[in-house]
Amino acid sequence: MTVHNDIGRPLRNIGIFAHVDAGKTTTTEQMLYRSGRIRAPGSVDDGTAQTDWLDVERERGISVRAAVTRLEWRGVSMNLVDTPGHVDFLSEVERSLRVMDGAVLIVSAAEGVQAQTEVVWQALREMSIPTLIYVNKMDRIGADAEAALGQIRKLLSPAAVPIQAPIGSEGGFVGPASLLAKADGPAAVAGAEAEPFLRLLQEAVAERDEELLQRYFEKEALEAAEMLPVLLEGARKGELYPVLFGASGRGIGVEALLDAMADFLPGPGGDDQAPLSGVVFKLERDPAMGRIAYVRLYNGTVRNRDSVYNATRDVWDKVTQIRKVDGSKSEDVGLLQAGDIAAVYGLAQARIGDIVGSPEGVPGERRLAVPLLTVQVHWANEAEYPAVVAAFQELADEDPLLDLQWLQDERELHLKVMGTIQMEVLAHLMRSRFGLTVTFGAPSVIYKETLAGSGEGFIAYTMPKPCWAILRFRMEPGARGSGLQYASVVRPENLLDSYQNEVARRVPEALQQGLRGWEVTDLKVTLVEGEHHVWHTHPLDFVVATPMGIMDGLARIGTKLLEPILRFRLSAPEEFGGKLMNELILMRGSFEPPVIAGGRIELEGLLPVATSLDFPSRLGSMTKGRGVLSAFFEGYRECPPDVNAERPRRGVNPLDQAKYILATRKALSAG
Repeated sequence: MTVHNDIGRPLRNIGIFAHVDAGKTTTTEQMLYRSGRIRAPGSVDDGTAQTDWLDVERERGISVRAAVTRLEWRGVSMNLVDTPGHVDFLSEVERSLRVMDGAVLIVSAAEGVQAQTEVVWQALREMSIPTLIYVNKMDRIGADAEAALGQIRKLLSPAAVPIQAPIGSEGGFVGPASLLAKADGPAAVAGAEAEPFLRLLQEAVAERDEELLQRYFEKEALEAAEMLPVLLEGARKGELYPVLFGASGRGIGVEALLDAMADFLPGPGGDDQAPLSGVVFKLERDPAMGRIAYVRLYNGTVRNRDSVYNATRDVWDKVTQIRKVDGSKSEDVGLLQAGDIAAVYGLAQARIGDIVGSPEGVPGERRLAVPLLTVQVHWANEAEYPAVVAAFQELADEDPLLDLQWLQDERELHLKVMGTIQMEVLAHLMRSRFGLTVTFGAPSVIYKETLAGSGEGFIAYTMPKPCWAILRFRMEPGARGSGLQYASVVRPENLLDSYQNEVARRVPEALQQGLRGWEVTDLKVTLVEGEHHVWHTHPLDFVVATPMGIMDGLARIGTKLLEPILRFRLSAPEEFGGKLMNELILMRGSFEPPVIAGGRIELEGLLPVATSLDFPSRLGSMTKGRGVLSAFFEGYRECPPDVNAERPRRGVNPLDQAKYILATRKALSAG
C-alpha cells in the first residue's frame, strides 16, 4: 500500500550523502529554495545554510550533524536528511542510513569518487537502498562528466546509468539534457555530445529485458517511452542507479534532480493501523523541553500524550509533543504516522538506536564508523570537573560512539574519536553550548588484543564466606573480525539459568580490558563447568567470579596485539613515485604493483593507522600539493612482534584476586 502523511500526499524519506565539499549542503539549500520552502538559498561559506544551524557548522562551513528538513515537490512530501561529508562524523551518516527509503549520492565532477563516497556506497548497497547519483560542480574547472561517470561505473557500480547528458562543461556548462524526453527534445539538441551517454543508458535498459534487447540489436536504438518503465522499476528496486548532472551553486540541474527523486525513488511501506514500530535515530536537547528524539515510524500512529513502549529499554514514556522540524525551526503537528519522520518530545529515557513499540519491520544497523583514536580530556580548573563530566555525558547520549570512560578514582575522562576535526568540533561545542573550556591530550591509536592460542580459565570463588561460585571457561581464537562468540554447555541443574545469565552478561565486560589494557576480541568463550551452592551462593557471586575466571584464562593463554589498518588509494605525479613508495614501506605499508597512466602513479594497499597519523598532512609537502590520498578503515590485524602498546588498567585487576574481591564486594554493597 502507498503510505501518505497527515495531509494525504505521497511521501519520500531521502538521505543526501557525499564526501566533504562535493556540494551536498548547497544542493539541499537549492532544493529548499526551488520548492518554495525558503525565500533564498543559504550559503555554506557564509554560514547561512538552513541545515547547518549549529554555531560550529556556521563558523567552520562543514556539516557535523545530520539535519532533517522537509519540502513539497509536485505534490510529494519529502523528508530530507542532509548528512555530514567528513569522515570524522561518519557515525551520523550511519544512523541516518537506517531510516532512509532512498538516497541521493553526490559526486564532484572535478574530484570524482572519493573515500567517503565509497564507504557510503558500500553501506547503501548492503542495505539495498535505491540510490540516485548526482554529479555536481559541472561548472568547475577540471569538471569532466565522462571521466566522472567512468569512475562511478568502475569504483561504485556498472549499473550506474546516465538519464541525462551534460551540455558543455566548466565555464561552458549550460545544463543537463534529458535522455528520456521525446526524440526532438534537449538531448537531440545536444547531438553528438549526448551520444555516449545515450548509448550507455540504452545498453543498460536493454540488458534487463529480452524483448528490448532484441529490438536494440535490430534497430540499435530504443525509444524513451520503451526505456522508462524498465528504468523506473530497476531504480525503485535498487538495481539501477540513475546518474544526473548539475551545478548546484548556480541552481542548474536541481529541479530535474527533484523530479527524479519524486519519480525514481520509492515511498515508504507500512500501515498506519498496525501495531507501533519505529526507531530513534538521532537525539538532541532543547533547553526548555528536554530531550528530543527523532523517530522514523515503520508502522502504527503516535499522537501527543500517547504512552509508547521502548522495547530496547523495557520502559514506557509519555509523548508530550510531536514536531516537524526544518533545520532550527519546528512546528507542533501532534501526529506521526507510519512511513514518516518527526521530532518526538517526552521520550526521556530514549537512546540512539532504541526500538519504539515492536521490532517487527525495523531494519538492522550497518556499522560504518569505527573510532580508531582515544583521547584524554583536560579542563581549565578543578571546580569545573563535575560540569565537564555532565556535559560530555550529554554529548555521548547524542553520539554513543564517543564511548565516554569516566575514571572516578583517577578523576580522568577519556573519549573515542574518529579524528582531529571531531576533537576541534567537540571543544567548540563544549564552549558554545556549555560555556566550558576543554583541551585534549595527544590522540593515541586504539589497539585490541586477541588470544595467542587456546586454553581454559578457572575460578573457584569460595572464600571469604559467604560465597560460592565455580566456573570453567574454554577459550579459543576466532576468525579476524568475528568479535566475541559466547556459549554455555552447562546444565541448569549444575548452575541455575539465572546464574548462567549473569555470567553471559559479565563475559563481554570482563573482556573490555585484557593483559595489556585493551579490549580482547575475535575469540570464542564457552562455559564448560559451573557450580553453585544451595546455601552459600549469592547471585552477585557470579558478578565477582566471572572476570576472575576470564582473566585467569587470558593469563594462562597469553594475548597478541592487534592494530587498526587503513585501505588506501594514492595518486600523484609520476616523479614522486619512488619517494612515496619508500615512505609507505617505512610506515609498514604494503601495496599492489603501481599503475602509471597519464603521467601519474596510482598506488593501492594497506597502511597501519599508528604509523600514518600525520601522513595526510605530510603528503602535501612531499608532492607539492599534487598528491591525492583516500583511505578508509579496513579492519584489525596482528601487530609485528616489536610493537608493544599498553594502556593503564582502570580499576583493580581481577588477577589480583584478594584485592579484586574486596574492591568488588565493597562496590556491590555500596551500589
